[in-house]
Amino acid sequence: MFSVLTLNNIARTGLDRFPRDRYLVGPDIPEPDAVMLRSADLHGRVLPDSVKAVGRAGSGVNNIPVAELTARGIPVFNAPGANANAVKELVLAGMLIAARNLAEAWSFARGLEGDAEAVNQLAEQGKKQFAGFELPRRTLGVVGLGAIGVEVCNAAQALGMKVIGFDPQLTVQRAWQLSASVQQALSLDDLVANSDFVTFHVPLNEHTRGLLNEARVRLLRTGAVVLNLARSGIVDDDALLEVLDAGRVHAYVTDFPSPRFAAHPRVIAFPHLGASTAEAEENCAVQVADTLRDFLEQGNIRYSVNFPEAVLPPVPGGARVVIANRNVPNMVGQITTAVAKRDHNIIDMLNRSRGDHAWTVLDLEGLVSAETLAMIRDIDGVLSARVIGNEAS
Repeated sequence: MFSVLTLNNIARTGLDRFPRDRYLVGPDIPEPDAVMLRSADLHGRVLPDSVKAVGRAGSGVNNIPVAELTARGIPVFNAPGANANAVKELVLAGMLIAARNLAEAWSFARGLEGDAEAVNQLAEQGKKQFAGFELPRRTLGVVGLGAIGVEVCNAAQALGMKVIGFDPQLTVQRAWQLSASVQQALSLDDLVANSDFVTFHVPLNEHTRGLLNEARVRLLRTGAVVLNLARSGIVDDDALLEVLDAGRVHAYVTDFPSPRFAAHPRVIAFPHLGASTAEAEENCAVQVADTLRDFLEQGNIRYSVNFPEAVLPPVPGGARVVIANRNVPNMVGQITTAVAKRDHNIIDMLNRSRGDHAWTVLDLEGLVSAETLAMIRDIDGVLSARVIGNEAS
């Protein structure tokens, strides 16, 4: 029996992925095997030793102390791509709202007073000030070609836009999904300087904070539109505010309201709506629930932000030992030696690394004793270890 602590309202379709005959799921579980959350802040919260995994039903993990959990050998999972369509649609909406000056036009129309003839006359007189421009043949620059960025590129192409992209870490999987007509920018500066719209789809970290900085703001085309529906902090607000005030940038579309932009006529701010659709919440919940189940029941890792992908089909009748360890020389040798000393035969094994950490899976014949597990845990560099399947009492 496994238990999963939920710290937010998780979509029922996701929670239903946990069979009730094998899982206890709810908000009041003192010693859970896993934690599932959306926006709850785990920083400063003490998680019990029973926790083996944390899963966020979303993409960003800024509310999770990833480094601290990594040191404990606890994988952190997210749901990359599950909200991609929702964010893509908001990007398209943002571009259209900015290009056609719809926010200002709507505000103007809502303020019209008088009878039908008077309102119609005022509308006709005022509409010229809201004349905009169309998207076809305009250039969209997409920074970050993950699940969301690829969908944005392909949708913009379908609207007749020229699309250029930049992502030094573009994966083969995403490259296959990307329209062949999307052009590669030589650099981020090259993309910013040659785009009518610039949209960001990258995580917030030490490398992406202030990605659109003062120097790059100067490269923006006159009349450009900047969109940031990724994370607050990717755009240097002070630098962008200067060119907005000067009228050099047509509009800034952001999902992160700020006091300094509250009443700015060139800013279109949403209250963090990127993934706020019923479909996206369900997709995220289902993906993370399936990921947690595969990890708890099989020890497999998919969609982890701190450990490598490691998937090994189980051997029927065997016992599986899963180990989080530091990625240092002779670690696998020490683990297999410990297993051999307890007379265990290795049926299959897998070791995958990611940076300073690794994940090791051993399928063994027979029962695995508490003594065997203790020997593995005592190895310097082993962060966590557990048995799945046949564990001797």
